[in-house]
Amino acid sequence: MAAVASGLPSTLHALATGADPLQATKAAASLAPLARQRPGSATLAGTPLRGAIVHVAVSAWWSFVLTRLRVRGVLGGAVAGLLIAALDLEVIGRRYPEVRALPRVPQWLDHVAFGVLVVPRSSRGT
Repeated sequence: MAAVASGLPSTLHALATGADPLQATKAAASLAPLARQRPGSATLAGTPLRGAIVHVAVSAWWSFVLTRLRVRGVLGGAVAGLLIAALDLEVIGRRYPEVRALPRVPQWLDHVAFGVLVVPRSSRGT
């Protein structure tokens, strides 16, 4: 659920500015192995379906990491989202033109939303 709901900031931004609301999903497809090795081929490279698959896989990975690190609460989730954004967008993403082309602020907000949505709300319990 967090993987889908966390895309709300960039989706709303795209709709408000007349941009493609699937731009981030298509950019995620460029991260897939072999996506760049066969330009113009009849594969799923650059498609929303491939992007969604990559996005779910990356989100599952970060969910696992945050669970293992026992990140808790809204503030912990927000900080985790900022750190994930820094790595995903500014370190890894800078090598991918499709990711670099994304509007920065909405993407950072998506990552913060993901962090907030994926971590438990309370430090009590599990």
